[in-house]
Amino acid sequence: MIKITTPITEKTARSLRAGDIVLITGTIYTGRDAAHKRLCELLARGESLPIDVKNSVIYYVGPTPAKPGRAIGSAGPTSSYRMDPYAEPLLQQGLRVMVGKGSRGKEFKELLKKYGGVYLSAIGGAAASISETIKKCEVVTYEDLGAEAIHRLEVEDFYAIVTYDSEGNDLFEQGIEKYKKV
Repeated sequence: MIKITTPITEKTARSLRAGDIVLITGTIYTGRDAAHKRLCELLARGESLPIDVKNSVIYYVGPTPAKPGRAIGSAGPTSSYRMDPYAEPLLQQGLRVMVGKGSRGKEFKELLKKYGGVYLSAIGGAAASISETIKKCEVVTYEDLGAEAIHRLEVEDFYAIVTYDSEGNDLFEQGIEKYKKV
């Protein structure tokens, strides 16, 4: 396991390889497609973003409300392919790590190589377990989107697996090839 702390530099992101298990500690942001669309619209108009994505992590999640005494409710990953159209403008701003579930398009993988980013998979179905790594949660913008608002999370040992790295390696393809040989 590789422990990484935010902010994540390009050097750190480029050092990660498909199949690496990482434990993230620090600040990460949440965001799904509606929030990503708004962020990219701001960039297209030449406006500043409401969050600093440089060397940041965005987790594709719509968390549920917290129970008393908890920082957050259920916090499982959402399907990531919906964020593909919004990836390049955010990577251009220095976004380093995206976390979700499921596969992404070929163009997205090329963008990771170009900009020095990585895509991590969080374990779908482990939302309760994931929520235990989240120590603090606050809405920072787009509150009108409800669970899809952008939240700032403080995490400790947030578990994820490098799925696509900045060298073009793809854990899904590697897994398929491994089992073709069996």
